[in-house]
Amino acid sequence: MKGIKLMLTIVAAMLAAVSCGSKKEAPKKVLVIYYSQTSNTKTVAQEIATRLNADIEEIVPVKPYDGDFQATISRCMQEREQGITPEIKPIAADLTKYDVIFVGYPVWFGTYAPPFAAFLDQVDLSGKKVVPFCTFGSGGLDSSVKNLAEKQPKAEILPGYGVRAARMAAVPNEVDQFLKAGGFIEGEYTKLEDFPEQQSVTEEQSAIFDAAVKDYQMIHAQAKTVASRTIPGGTEYLFTAVDLPREGAPQAAPAGEMKVYVTVLEGQTPEFTQVVR
Repeated sequence: MKGIKLMLTIVAAMLAAVSCGSKKEAPKKVLVIYYSQTSNTKTVAQEIATRLNADIEEIVPVKPYDGDFQATISRCMQEREQGITPEIKPIAADLTKYDVIFVGYPVWFGTYAPPFAAFLDQVDLSGKKVVPFCTFGSGGLDSSVKNLAEKQPKAEILPGYGVRAARMAAVPNEVDQFLKAGGFIEGEYTKLEDFPEQQSVTEEQSAIFDAAVKDYQMIHAQAKTVASRTIPGGTEYLFTAVDLPREGAPQAAPAGEMKVYVTVLEGQTPEFTQVVR
């Protein structure tokens, strides 16, 4: 009898151990919160929320930036000069309930737009995993993420995603790869190799750079060096370029150096994906 009881005790202990070992980690609760003026950032936010089955909320200014591009720039410049942060409507989500928070915004003047700045003034993201994403005309992911980390120093800022407004068609595939690379969803993704050392540009590479930036008025530069790597369906280039004097101001000194990422996919014309100054 004692032998049977001992055997039952051992079996029970083994079952308990198996049960504990096979217990799955509870899924992390995810929130996507964003500000969007033209709907580009909203498109990215919805793509992320859909793929993660996450809650989503929009940051809404009390006084919307509803004018045209020039009106928005003028208002933003005036607010920056006066140190004004626009008032936003109360956030409905209880941020304490979320483990991971994706935060999205358009880049204005090299950093996140003022309504998102107002959001950061009102919340404490300490201890949260924060994943930034943004949309921009030419760049600003790196600079805005740096500002975000300075504003929320106790948050864990994870690698972010940025996309040019001219490349919104690429969002579904890029977000898919971004979320897989970050471990947020399962599936295969392409891990890119690091760029090799920069080399002087050839005439052919210079032509690729010029073709990529020729239709963007904010870039007037000359490529000096370049590195390249293979990506799915083509080649990605990392150019180092210098600003050139603008027409009508030949004596003006160049503004400085920049990094310009350019992709050339098979059968397509070169396009730049972001600029880092």
